[in-house]
Amino acid sequence: MRKTTSKKSRSTVGTATPKTVEEYLAGVPEPARSTLKKVRAAIRAVAPAEATEVISYRIPAFKIETPRFKGILMWYAAFSDHCSLFPTASVISAFKKDLKDFRVSKGTIHFPVDKPLPAALLKRMVKARIAEMESKKRR
Repeated sequence: MRKTTSKKSRSTVGTATPKTVEEYLAGVPEPARSTLKKVRAAIRAVAPAEATEVISYRIPAFKIETPRFKGILMWYAAFSDHCSLFPTASVISAFKKDLKDFRVSKGTIHFPVDKPLPAALLKRMVKARIAEMESKKRR
């Protein structure tokens, strides 16, 4: 019987599921680790004080739980050949022109392991996601 190989990118983290973001990042090789740390810092800079870092779907995420709204703000991850940000499809759609130089799919933005998304763009996307979460709560 022949083994089949998946063409999907593999997460750079080993098989053990990390329990914290620090554990996740410790398992990511350079230069992706430094890239993710920059992404993390940009998100943290504009995320509400109540935002916490969690592991969700085996990757790092920022989660918000307040009386106003709750849920995952966004996820980020490293893979063997790229890093990804998962800000939701609506945020990607809203920033489509700004993301023209990146590979995007419905809910994911791919960028090189050695080049994070521009911090100013990332911060604007975080603010848009927060506004989206707040508006959904008001309904």
